[in-house]
Amino acid sequence: MPAFDVSVVGELNLDMIMSGLPKAMELDREYLATDFNVTLGSSSAIFAHNLASLGSKVAFSSSIGSDSFGEVCLRYLGASGADLSGVRRFDGQTTGVTVILPSGTQRYILTYPGTMATMSYADLDLSYAFNAKHLHLSSYFLHRALRPHIARLFQEAKKAGLTTSLDTNDDPEGQWADDLLEGLRFVDVLLPNEREACLMAHVDDVNRAAEILRQKVPLLVIKRGEQGAFARRGKETFTAAPLRVTMADPIGAGDSFDAGFLHQFVRGQGIETCLRFANVTGALCATRAGGIEAFRDAVHRGRFLQENWKETF
Repeated sequence: MPAFDVSVVGELNLDMIMSGLPKAMELDREYLATDFNVTLGSSSAIFAHNLASLGSKVAFSSSIGSDSFGEVCLRYLGASGADLSGVRRFDGQTTGVTVILPSGTQRYILTYPGTMATMSYADLDLSYAFNAKHLHLSSYFLHRALRPHIARLFQEAKKAGLTTSLDTNDDPEGQWADDLLEGLRFVDVLLPNEREACLMAHVDDVNRAAEILRQKVPLLVIKRGEQGAFARRGKETFTAAPLRVTMADPIGAGDSFDAGFLHQFVRGQGIETCLRFANVTGALCATRAGGIEAFRDAVHRGRFLQENWKETF
C-alpha cells in the first residue's frame, strides 16, 4: 500500500497580507494599512496544509532557499502533519514570497517566485513523490523550470498507478499557451475556477469552456465562488450549491475547495459528495483571514465541519 493518500508537487512561500488600504492608490504616496498578517502562502502549500488538517496523509515535494522565510514556511506546513521529506533547500537562493493587498472582494497579488521558478524535474525524488494514491500539482505557470516536464511527471505518475489532478491557477503572463492543453491527457481531475477555465479554453463563456475541457480530462471541476461549483464527467453534469458564510477574505478558498474535493475523491466517494464537501472546506477557509488560518484552529475547524457536514470525514 502507498504510504500517502496524496502527493503534492508545487511551490512553497509565505503570504504577507496588508489590509485596510484605499481601493485606489497613487504612485509615490505613502498609505497606512489597518492590519498586517504573515502566514503560509502558495497554492500548493495551502492545499497540502489544509488537506493534511482534514486527516489525509500528505507528501510534499517543493523547494526553499537558504533564508529564514523558508524555515518559517516549513514550520507552518509541518504543523499540519504533512510530510516534508521532499522539500529541497537551495543554498544561496531565496524563498518566494507573495504580497497580497485585499480590496473589497478582490485583491492585488504580487509574487516574487524565488526557488519555485528554478526547481526542475531532476530535483524531484520520484520514488517519494509516487509513493501515494494520488498526485496533485498547483500553479502550473509559476514552475518555469519544471513546466516543460510537467506532462512527463503526470505520465510517469499514471504509469506508477496514481491518479492525478491539476489546479493551474493564474498565468501571470496571460498567455495560456497550448502546452497546458497538451499535458491534460495525463490529468484525471482538472480544478480551475470559472475565469481560468475560460482562459484555458480561449472562450468567454463558462459553459463553452466546460464543453471543450471535459473532452480533455476524465473529470472537470469548475469553481464558481458565490455560484457554487459544478463538475463534468463525459456528458454528465453534477452541481453543488455554495455554503453561505460571513467572509473574512477569499485567500486560499479555491485551494481549500481542492483539498476537500480530493480528500473525498481518494476515498472513492461519489462526485456529488466530493463537490459538497469541497464547498464546505472552501467556505471554512473564508471564515478567517489567510489561506490556512481557519484550518490551523482545530476547535474552529472541528465545530465548523460538525455544523456543516453531517457525514464522517
